[in-house]
Parts: sequence; structure tokens; C-alpha cells
Amino acid sequence: VDRDDPEGISLVLVPVTVVVSRGWWSSCKTLPSPLAMGGDQYDDEWVLPSADITLVLVGKLGCGKSATGNSILGREAFESEHSHASVTSTCQMGSTTLKDGRTINVIDTPGLFDVNVSSEDAGKEIVKCMNMAKDGIHAVLMVFSAVHRFSREDESTIESIKAFFGEKIVDHMILVFTYGDIIGESKLKKMRNNAPEPLKKVVELCQDRVVLFNNMTSDRRLQAQQLDKLLDLVDSVSANNGGKPFSDQMFTRIKEVHDRENKMHIGYSDEQISELKKEIHRTRDEQLAHITSMVRTIIFKNLFQILSLT
Repeated sequence: VDRDDPEGISLVLVPVTVVVSRGWWSSCKTLPSPLAMGGDQYDDEWVLPSADITLVLVGKLGCGKSATGNSILGREAFESEHSHASVTSTCQMGSTTLKDGRTINVIDTPGLFDVNVSSEDAGKEIVKCMNMAKDGIHAVLMVFSAVHRFSREDESTIESIKAFFGEKIVDHMILVFTYGDIIGESKLKKMRNNAPEPLKKVVELCQDRVVLFNNMTSDRRLQAQQLDKLLDLVDSVSANNGGKPFSDQMFTRIKEVHDRENKMHIGYSDEQISELKKEIHRTRDEQLAHITSMVRTIIFKNLFQILSLT
């Protein structure tokens, strides 16, 4: 190509932007060639997607979160009912690298807002989860059992997440229904058509981002298909949010403390390091107290609503 010929260069650049905007790069902003558009510089907001994706599994106890996490990772990273082990009692994270080079971090959580979990324990697990996902969450996978009726407890889980993180968290939500080995896609569609109004509202709230997972299958083709469908939804969520993961003030503050702890040994005396440790400890105690208070209020509200309907 003649470098002095802008038209020639634009013809080369246009196909490149088309390739970049497809497949696993779909989370980046699609941008025409500036030369083809008659400009001379790129949009400042254009950013390549991160090589890492962080997914958080949320749902009530026993809904299949851990088994779903294992299906995503392609190995038994988390203890689950399907593996005849105890269900998750604390936040855990597993990672895998996809063929396209991206790294997926999957965080498995216990029933964070379950009325049977103390607010103190739930608060600690939320802080742990936020530490694991210190750079933000790309998608929250709300996991529900497809063989059990959508309950008030299921509904309250979503309301709790919204109450804690704010309404914007919904823009990052994907609904995952488990027990695909029992119902299949056709039955899921029928179930959605005949679903109770609360479930229909949840599906609408998440803009129909729904995927069915069969966590029992050994069929590699089916495993790949359901993972591809989930990743397509994750890429869609990322694209809709400008390629940025979900984060808020709590994430920012926790990340700041984490960064300060990592850097406190650089250029400080032993006495200064001792004082910094005390300050970080106080800050973490304050963060935990604040989060625990929020969780306690949410759990109390959930319990009141559940009891009022019985």
C-alpha cells in the first residue's frame, strides 16, 4: 500500500475494525476507520477489552451455583452437591484460560443474603468477594433451579443484590437456570411462557439474558455450546456497558486499601509500616461494620416479607 495515499490506508484499516468488532472482541466499541470517515484521529473512548473476565455466581443455597461454576471452568474447582461434597460455605475463585486467550475468573459465593446466614458471616463473605473482584464484576450470574418453582426467596435474592449494589447492577445480570439435563430448552421456553409474574419481571429486568445449563452432561459438544451461549451474553453485557465492569464506591475503597497494603513496604520505615498496618486494619473494620449493617437490614427485610406471605 502507498503510505502517501490516505484512501489506500483506509481500505486496509476498515476490514481491521470489522474483525476487531466481532467474536470475542465484541465487547469493545465498534469504530469505523477515522481515515475512511474523513477524520485524522481515533475516538478517545475506544478501548480494547480486558483480557480478564470476572463472573460472580449468586443464588440461594442448593440451586447449583458451584456445579455451574465447574461447568464454566471445565473442571471440579468447587465443591457441589453433584460431587457429593458439602456445598459452598465461603467465597472461592477459580480461573481458566479460553482458546481466544481471555482469562475467566469465576467467584462462587454462599447464600449471601439467605435468611439462614448471619449478617456478620454474610458481610465477611461480601468483603471477600469484592476483594477477589477488586477490579469490578463483568457479569453477575443469578442461578436458579429450573425444576423448582420460582419462590419469594428467589425473588428476594435479586432485590437484595439491587438494594446492596444499586439499580445499575441489573445491567450486568444474566439468569442461569440449572438442571438442563432434566428439562431441556423446549421445556424451559414453555416454563418461561407460563411463569409466574415475578419471574417474568425478572427476565424482563435482565433484558431476556437467559441461559440453560446442564451440569451433568459429559457431552463436550453440549458443554461447549452452553458455555459459548453464556459468553455471548457476557460479551453483550460488556458491550452494553461500554466494556467496563461493574464497580461502585465500596469496590473503589476496598481496592484502595488493597493497593495501599501491597505498596506499604516501599519507601517506609518499620515504624511507618506499623502505623500503616494499624490504619489499614481500622479501615477494614469500618468497611466490614458498614457492610454488615447493610446486610443485616436487607436480611431482616427479606425475613419480614417471607413471613408476611406465609
